[in-house]
Amino acid sequence: MDKGNASLSVIYIKDLQTGTYATEDIYNYDASRLLIKGGTFLDNDKLVKLRNFNKGNEIVYTRHKQADKPIDTRRQILEEKTGYAAVKQEAVELLEEIAEKKVMESDNLLSISDDLTKRLDFANAATILSLINALAPVDEYLQRHCVNTGLLNGLMGKWLGLNKETIDRLVLIGLLHDCGKALLPPGILNAPRKLTVTEYQIIKTHTIRSYELLTDFPNVVRYAARGHHEKINGTGYPDRLLDMRIPIEARITAISDIYDAMVSQRAYKKPRSPFNVLSFLKELAGEELDAGLVDLFIRFMPLELIGKKVMLSDGSIGVVRSFDIHDIEFPTVEIDGRTIKTDAYLFCVSMF
Repeated sequence: MDKGNASLSVIYIKDLQTGTYATEDIYNYDASRLLIKGGTFLDNDKLVKLRNFNKGNEIVYTRHKQADKPIDTRRQILEEKTGYAAVKQEAVELLEEIAEKKVMESDNLLSISDDLTKRLDFANAATILSLINALAPVDEYLQRHCVNTGLLNGLMGKWLGLNKETIDRLVLIGLLHDCGKALLPPGILNAPRKLTVTEYQIIKTHTIRSYELLTDFPNVVRYAARGHHEKINGTGYPDRLLDMRIPIEARITAISDIYDAMVSQRAYKKPRSPFNVLSFLKELAGEELDAGLVDLFIRFMPLELIGKKVMLSDGSIGVVRSFDIHDIEFPTVEIDGRTIKTDAYLFCVSMF
């Protein structure tokens, strides 16, 4: 390959996992041999191949031609088509501005929030959830998380039958709920490992930092950002609020926040499938999360996942056909014309 028309990027094998989408060709330790063709999802067999043919080296390379137009994955195409990519970039700029100036420019945020609510108006729930559930680059997590939580809040508002003004406010709250994280040390925020006790205490300050940044916004917005880590049983933070003393906007955002965080890929953790996360939310209902809101989320969310492609634990690809609300973690999928009820041995890993 002509190196003048190509570029190399280093990847550590330990950072790759089942369900990762390889957007570009993956080459061996000295970039001399093609191991995995780009445009595919990694399964167990492909990961074994990477290790077996890399002579014990932990580094592999992606090599891609430098063209006028980058290669689009299905996720990238969908993001451009729906306008998600533009909103995400606005979120990037907003967070960078907060980190630099230590203040929140309300006009900028309201502009982004308005763009996001328009996406809700023109895109159906299934499309929005395809954007949220798709595997995405680890280094884009914070800005995507803000956008995704805003979208999920908006969907929750629609499922609750709330008026447009209230839904718009929920979108705004989701978008800015973690804005205080822009003020935290990047080394802690992006640590590719489990945090120390001290580091975790620093991370927990983001709720108060968000509250303090939002002085130009109504109290309903400020207290929702402050309270999205409170728990129904009173063990949350920062104020240890109990049950209905937690604002409903914060209780809604808590569910959206957890769902997106758990389906997202991070440097220190694998993504979990939407059905696995729904099962986890059900376990938290009534103890940490508002049981009525969780029931709503579990009732509506799976309906939007029907017909979506899913990668299973054995690396096969199936299509979700149905689910049992009492066994939400293990939907029924179709694989090569066969209908199979998933279980603890053959389960959903990720969706796309």
